[in-house]
Amino acid sequence: MEELGLFPLGIVLLPTERVPLHIFEPRYRELIGECIDGEHEFGLVFADEDGVRELGTRARVDEVLEQFDDGRMNVVVEGGERFSVERLTQGRPYMTAVVAPVEDDAVDADAEAVARATASFRALAGAAEAGAGDLDEEAEQLSFALAAQVELAPEMKQELLELRSEQKRLELVAEMLDGVRAVLIATRELGERAKKNGSRLT
Repeated sequence: MEELGLFPLGIVLLPTERVPLHIFEPRYRELIGECIDGEHEFGLVFADEDGVRELGTRARVDEVLEQFDDGRMNVVVEGGERFSVERLTQGRPYMTAVVAPVEDDAVDADAEAVARATASFRALAGAAEAGAGDLDEEAEQLSFALAAQVELAPEMKQELLELRSEQKRLELVAEMLDGVRAVLIATRELGERAKKNGSRLT
């Protein structure tokens, strides 16, 4: 266990995911500044009207995009290992906590779950007319690598984050990706119909 500075946000950071952040509050400018100077991690935890979650993701500053004269900065952070909050601590202007690592169960995902999740990802990439890129189907936590490349609601990502079974995560990722693809296709068809209807009226 160790003490970690926490950054509560309305987003969920998955392991391997890279996201841009705009840092403007003085306490979080201090936290991120210390992480950059000391090359250490902070904890990103999802916070909404229901409160701050107790399971989050370690994050490190991968790139400083811009620093402003008033101390604000734009950075890119990358998700690392998951952690659980054991107890909150005090003494710093930002939230801190003693945290413990979160381990998966010892059961590997089966080949069928891997195949279904990667097929769903490729199908979504095809529907979005985007390249699927190189997928490492042997990745230890393939579920996170796939989900990190897609825009998902934070509540859905938090559900993924809290699962300790790669098998269950892959099954859930496949469902989520299929759902996103269905919405994408339906939205596109609706737009095309609207165009056709509009042309009849002119």
